[in-house]
Amino acid sequence: MLREEDILYCDNHLLVINKKPSQVVQADKTGDESLQEMAKQYIKISFDKPGDVYLGIVHRIDRPVSGVLVFARTSKAAARISEAFREKKVQKTYWAVVKNQPPASEGTCIDYLVKNEKLNKSFVAKEPAKGQKSELHYKLLGKSDNYYLLEVKPITGRHHQIRAQLSAMGCPIKGDVKYGFDRTNKDASIHLHARRIVFPHPVKEEMTDITAPVPKDPIWQFFENMKP
Repeated sequence: MLREEDILYCDNHLLVINKKPSQVVQADKTGDESLQEMAKQYIKISFDKPGDVYLGIVHRIDRPVSGVLVFARTSKAAARISEAFREKKVQKTYWAVVKNQPPASEGTCIDYLVKNEKLNKSFVAKEPAKGQKSELHYKLLGKSDNYYLLEVKPITGRHHQIRAQLSAMGCPIKGDVKYGFDRTNKDASIHLHARRIVFPHPVKEEMTDITAPVPKDPIWQFFENMKP
C-alpha cells in the first residue's frame, strides 16, 4: 500500500510517486504486486472512487532503480504526456553512485546499443550500424571515500541506457552486477535514482518540475546532504 510520503504530486490529471527500488512498475511474471496496482488502490481509497480506476503508465523505471515516476489519471493526460516524451519536451535527471572516477568531471557519452532480449541486457555495439544511437550527458557532483556521485541527463531513451553507458565508460553503478559492479546491494537495488523530471502539464500546459528524495540509505543520504 502506498503511503502519503510516497506521493510527490497529485491532481485530477496526474499522480507522481517516489518509487522504491524493490517495486515493479507493471505486473510481470514474478506475480509481485505492481506499483500501478498499489497506486490504483491509493486513488480508489483516497478519492472514494467506485469501480475500476484508470491509471496510465507513460514511462517506466527498472525494478532495482528508485525515483520519480509519473502516472496519468486520464487517457487524455496519458496521450499528451506520451506525446511530450516523443517530442523530447520531457527533461529527466538521474543520480548515479559509481565505483570509479569518470574520465572527466563533465562530458557526453555517445554509444550504439544492442539489446539482447534473452539476457535482458544492452551491449555497446562493436559495429555502430548494428546498434541504436544512445546519448547522455553526465556531471560529477561529489565523491566519498569509496564512490562518486554523477548527475546523468539522458538525451535518448534506450533500454538500460544509463547502466550500459556508464559501465562502458568504466563507471559501473554500485550494486549493478549485470553491468560490471563486483557485488550486489543487500536489498537487490542499484544506486541509480530518477532524481528529477520536468515536463509540460497535460492540461495546465505550465512546466511541472518534480524532485524525488533519495532512498533511506547511508550512501544516498551522504550524497544528498552534501548538496546545498
